[in-house]
Amino acid sequence: MLAKVFPIKLKSGMQAEAEAVVLDFAPKGPALEDGTLSFRVYRDPANPDYLLFVEHFADQAAYDAHTGSEVYRELIAGRFADLIVEFVELDHELLVSH
Repeated sequence: MLAKVFPIKLKSGMQAEAEAVVLDFAPKGPALEDGTLSFRVYRDPANPDYLLFVEHFADQAAYDAHTGSEVYRELIAGRFADLIVEFVELDHELLVSH
């Protein structure tokens, strides 16, 4: 399993718009992808203009299919990318799960 974590700093005042894009994307992309095991996005009420993506994929090929999809290109690489200042991509390997 491949785990991806993305802390994302949004442009000032873009929280609501970014959340709307993510809410639009989730059922059209990750929810329909066999290899996407989970797609979770968190907000921090104490930290405006910030989102944290935590995603789990069956393998690298599933992640590549996810990021190569038309809906990803339109909504995440397109609309969402215009709303961010920066992001960090962190890969993790599962050690323990309960």
